[in-house]
Amino acid sequence: MDSTSPREITQWLQDWRNGDSAALDQLMPVVYRELRKIAKGYLKGERPDHTLQTTALIHEAYLRLIGQDFPEWQSRAHFFGISAQLMRQILVEHARSHGAAKRSGGQKIELDEAATFVQNDAADLVALDDALTTLAGFDARKSRIVELRYFGGLSVDETATVLEISVATVGREMRLAQAWLQREMSKS
Repeated sequence: MDSTSPREITQWLQDWRNGDSAALDQLMPVVYRELRKIAKGYLKGERPDHTLQTTALIHEAYLRLIGQDFPEWQSRAHFFGISAQLMRQILVEHARSHGAAKRSGGQKIELDEAATFVQNDAADLVALDDALTTLAGFDARKSRIVELRYFGGLSVDETATVLEISVATVGREMRLAQAWLQREMSKS
């Protein structure tokens, strides 16, 4: 993310929850920078006529985050989890609104290339969202790892820090989630 410490972020979140608007002023530049990085990664390979631009994606996620009235942020992990969920929702809403709600005929998807995958086929993004929702129903942590990595743009180390688990656990859980998602998404 950036040089801001997890402790500072957690303190700003707690202060914001307690009504300190100055804490929001400290927090939002950090969040905005991270959203920009994520959005650029998702949209850099899009076709030139793609209607969702980086700035619009960032602003939509940013507005949804700050539009909440003193949310009950439990921790830094909770905050970045919500940020990843918002980015996922925006991308899926955009894909659905452009007539991409149908799956692409049993095509296998390599989740190792998730950023390219998201950029190239909106129907696949919708299918990924559906599969992640199903996965969350029986293994929330695996779903959250995928969400943080690919919709939140976090590295393996950052994901481990946010979820307070080991890097090895993130790797293991990610491999299992990828295998399950590939199988699920390859169904007709």
